[in-house]
Amino acid sequence: MRAGTNLVLLVAALLAFGGPPPAEAAPPARDECFTCHQEQETPEAAGYSHDIHRARGVTCAGCHGGDPTSDDGDIAMSKAKGFRGVPKKQDIPALCGSCHGGENEGLRARYKLEDALTDYKESAHAKSLDANTKGAQCVSCHGVHGIAAVTDPKSPVHPTRVVDTCAKCHGNAAYMRDFNPGLPVDQKEKYLTSIHGKKHAAGDAKVATCVSCHSNHAVRTVKDPRSPVYPTQIPATCAHCHADAKYMARYGIPTSQYEDYKGSVHGKALLEKSDLNAPACNSCHGNHGAAPPGVASVVAVCGQCHQSNEQLYEGSVHKEHFEKKNLGGCVVCHGNHGVQPTADTMVAFEEPSPCASCHVDDGTDEAAPKIHRLRALLDSLTVGQEKAEEVLARAENLGMDVSDAGYTLKDAHQAQVQSRVAIHSFREEDLEEAARPGIVVAAEAEKAGQDAIGEYRFRRQGLVVSTLIVTFAVILLWLKIRQIERRQRDEDA
Repeated sequence: MRAGTNLVLLVAALLAFGGPPPAEAAPPARDECFTCHQEQETPEAAGYSHDIHRARGVTCAGCHGGDPTSDDGDIAMSKAKGFRGVPKKQDIPALCGSCHGGENEGLRARYKLEDALTDYKESAHAKSLDANTKGAQCVSCHGVHGIAAVTDPKSPVHPTRVVDTCAKCHGNAAYMRDFNPGLPVDQKEKYLTSIHGKKHAAGDAKVATCVSCHSNHAVRTVKDPRSPVYPTQIPATCAHCHADAKYMARYGIPTSQYEDYKGSVHGKALLEKSDLNAPACNSCHGNHGAAPPGVASVVAVCGQCHQSNEQLYEGSVHKEHFEKKNLGGCVVCHGNHGVQPTADTMVAFEEPSPCASCHVDDGTDEAAPKIHRLRALLDSLTVGQEKAEEVLARAENLGMDVSDAGYTLKDAHQAQVQSRVAIHSFREEDLEEAARPGIVVAAEAEKAGQDAIGEYRFRRQGLVVSTLIVTFAVILLWLKIRQIERRQRDEDA
């Protein structure tokens, strides 16, 4: 959820907390409870004197029950008048939900409030409260008697303070141990190292905070597919801000990343095939410590998944040249958000081959012959596979069993994958070592297919000859039978 959107949602959530307020903002109603506590100079009265609910006319009885119009303590705090005193922690969400829940549609419509209670019931915080009275509920984040609007910098959920509010629990190892001992408690420290955190520390109230990604009332665990930070949801969550041109204009950041990612090999694997191992935004940028990879760190970032490619690149001639020109390694050839599947055509001198951005085939580039030889090796393997697959398909269509050869051909596919990894060293001997076994396997598979087709033809020719012989024998037999029949007729005559 975008930070700006959260401002609207949270301020709406704060406009009503106790009993139903009047249709318009009005001076506080008669509240003898408040008057008494104010005379005694209690902390509760000091806090509630500037509470948004008091400003809306909500008396102490809105949350505590009783009769706020009576200055007789016995009457004001009579159970017959509904006095409940200090609500139990487990009861607070339902109490707040009497205004901020789904049942009070008229009040929510009047003040444009979200259904906070329904969202909260589905949250990880609600589950923690069910298991432990120390679990987070409404007052854990919003405060108790001094509740302020989210637009008020004094509010614990104001954009400039919400990170500290979340960190009260999530940065406390002793507290979190009662709920999830495995959950990290250094999220705030990481956040402060991020681009978001640095701008937040500088007072930027528009930058992303905890609630921008995790939501506010409907905070769910990362394992919940409905969570905004579930792997398949993360790209869209980041795009709430990073695909909004108007919102990002103040930061001078491009907004095409999400569309580029959706069309990439990574995006299709995650969003179309639901491959949770495929990288999302946070895989490369980090989550709480989100920052764009620097030129020096791009290879390390990609190397988290592509370890073999990273090792080969580290020993290649390209590393030295790229570093001298301050180029970012992997992204020079593959791009960043719009990474496409690899293909042999990437090793060429024609656009859009990445080679063409640096190399020319005009006799002046010493690397050109090497590029031609590398491409020839790749083509030999690819063409060999294609020919083998074609021949095996023909044999199979003729009804011949070529399953063994087809299974063996998988080794050629694997060799192609390894070859496209080996190309990152840019050494012919490495590429040949990876490609040669696949070229041999493809040739053997093609021969097996040709042999099967030859056997089919032989069988077919044999069948024709056999059919002719049988037909000739039948004709001779028929002639013999006719001869015998004529002889018998002659004898009978």
